Amino acid sequence: MTTRAHAILPGFRGRHVATVAVWAMMAAWGVPAGTPSPWAAAARADQQAASVYSRTPSPGTAVAVPAGVEDAAAQAERIVSSSLATIADADSIALKFRQKVRIGDRVMVGTGRYVQAGKGEEQRFRYDSTLTCDTESFEVTEVCDGLFCWLHRHLGQEPARLERIDVRRIRARLAELKAPDAADGAAYLGGLQRVLRLMRHWLRFTKATPGDLEGRPVWIVEGRWPPENLALILPELKDRVAGGAALGPADLPDGVPWEVRLWIDRGDLLLRRVEWLAVPGARPVADAAAEPIAVLDLHDIEVGGPVDATAFFYQPATEGLIDITEMQVSGLGLMR
Repeated sequence: MTTRAHAILPGFRGRHVATVAVWAMMAAWGVPAGTPSPWAAAARADQQAASVYSRTPSPGTAVAVPAGVEDAAAQAERIVSSSLATIADADSIALKFRQKVRIGDRVMVGTGRYVQAGKGEEQRFRYDSTLTCDTESFEVTEVCDGLFCWLHRHLGQEPARLERIDVRRIRARLAELKAPDAADGAAYLGGLQRVLRLMRHWLRFTKATPGDLEGRPVWIVEGRWPPENLALILPELKDRVAGGAALGPADLPDGVPWEVRLWIDRGDLLLRRVEWLAVPGARPVADAAAEPIAVLDLHDIEVGGPVDATAFFYQPATEGLIDITEMQVSGLGLMR
């Protein structure tokens, strides 16, 4: 793999989400684990007033609004919020996914699965992802057994890395911060909920368009970075953002998406596809329309079905184990 490819892989700059595509979307450049979370101040500000960004208590009902009552951005945000709540509040959920990522002139493809069961303090999850490129493979496993969240990564030629987080301490800190989902805390630990919650936190969704995905009616929801968040994750753009300069996809580093599209089922509000769009190529690059650089397809989704509890049993060899609980607790801030 090239140095540029390694630069956007999870784990090389701290513990983050599990696929190259999502890592690029999060674009947590220069934000290593254990430092104060860059979203903490913004999240605290969001808590000062009621907002469409609050977790939706009744999945499936938040989007039942007559056309024209809400503006486009509010509707888009409500659809995303309801979709996330549908997953978070499910008695159980099991799914598989396919992923494809372009990095420079290389293409990485892979598969994975996600299993989740229980609610509140009883919630458990397991996330497995594999990506391959040429002769290298990139494997990630994240398992929450209720007591610990285990994070195992074997990324290409890098040594395998095993980390652990004490779930009870994360829940306790979230309770201190008055997080509405403090009881489970999955979105702050790992798995699919963290992937989606980080997307919602960093991006702002501006439009939801009815569409079709393989015969299934969906909302195609578009989201982009607000300028202040770009300034947080890309310090080189800070002065331009402060000066009010207009930015385009060619202004972002190669591999950092300009836009994300979520394909959300209009019937059950489950996420079916994620597309990340950017202008690929070494910088500087001419202005051009953003195009897909990564795709995540979720399929074989089953909600409320039986789940084999052994999926959440994880007992790795502890040699080389790194406990990152303290780093996570000290840097924890609420996401919107």
